[in-house]
Parts: sequence; structure tokens; C-alpha cells
Amino acid sequence: MSCPICEKRKAARFCTAKGEKICAVCCGTEREVTIDCPSDCPYLIAAHRYENEHRRQIPADTPLLDEKIPQDIVYTHQQLMTAMAFSIAKFCSVQPAAADTDVLTAIQALAETYKTLSSGIIYEKPPVAPLPRELYAALIALLNEIKKQQAERAASANFKDSDIFYLLVFLYRMGLLRTNGRPRSRRFIEFLRGQFPVAPDLKREESRIIVP
Repeated sequence: MSCPICEKRKAARFCTAKGEKICAVCCGTEREVTIDCPSDCPYLIAAHRYENEHRRQIPADTPLLDEKIPQDIVYTHQQLMTAMAFSIAKFCSVQPAAADTDVLTAIQALAETYKTLSSGIIYEKPPVAPLPRELYAALIALLNEIKKQQAERAASANFKDSDIFYLLVFLYRMGLLRTNGRPRSRRFIEFLRGQFPVAPDLKREESRIIVP
């Protein structure tokens, strides 16, 4: 039987996403690209294990790479960092179609928004695609609610827009390191969800995020 994707090579690997056998080459080239691989696929797990041992190079022109993050920003604002990571994980738990690219697009757009806010300029450019735009809006709502609660309590340690910007840059870079760059990769999403062990309902809000 020939592979149903290339129609050339012998179908030898059972693809749980397609429910039929495909060839090894198509498994490797179409994995997380045109094939929406389930996280428990043994070939996907093996591929991710290999990727862990061979980190991909992030292009030098990737946005936000030139920003210098204060050394203690994550430790100083760990609760805020946890809240944002939890919000992303929760969003993705109810949006199974969300991929790492959606999350990174939303975080990048929000970071750019807070970069302008920290400089005293209000300029907002939400993502165009529906899923990143929804996540962007969810994070905006979260941050606005946190600011509102702080204002009501007259908290002395209010978060600055610049603090939020650097935390978003940190999250963005973490995502770049965790994902493999494939369009349907969910490696970063799975990492975030793994920090909240009560998944999939994500009721527990403690985080076990480790600074890379």
C-alpha cells in the first residue's frame, strides 16, 4: 500500500491523526505542519526528544530579541508572571485548535502595545487572526483587572507598564525556545499547561515555571 500523502513511498507508520498508515518521510516532513499530531503520538514524542537535544537557532531578526530584560524582573513579579502564564494555559485548554504560533503572535502584539504604553504613547495593534486576537483580548482583560484591583487597594507596589512589557518579552522568548517552529506545534502550550498540574480544568493557580 502506498502512502496516501505522497502516493509514492510505502506506507509503514500508523498515523493516529489520519487514522491510517503513511510513509516515514511524510511523517517527518508533514508532522505538525499539515498533520495535526496528537501529543501522545510515539513518533511525535521521539521527534520532540530529539529536538530537546538539538536546539534550533532562532533567527537574528526575530522581534524583541534586542530588548534587555532586567535580571530580577521575573522573580520580583512572579505572581504577575504566573497570572499571565495561567491565563494563556487556560485559554488554550478551551481552544484546542490553538498552536504555539497563535500564542507567540498574541504575546508579541501585546508586548509591542506595552512598549508604547511605557513610553507614554497609546498605540494598540491587535493580531488580525481570530485566535491570537482572542488571546490578546483575554490578556488585556486580565491585566486591566489586576490594575483595577491594585488601584482599589491603593497598593504601594503597583506594576508599571514597563514591568509588564519585560515580562511579556520574557514569555515570548521562552516560547521561542520551547516551540520547534512548525505551524501546528503545541510544545510551548504543553509546557505552560504542565506548570498547572490539575489540567485540563486548570483550577489550581500555583506555578512551577522555571526561569530558563
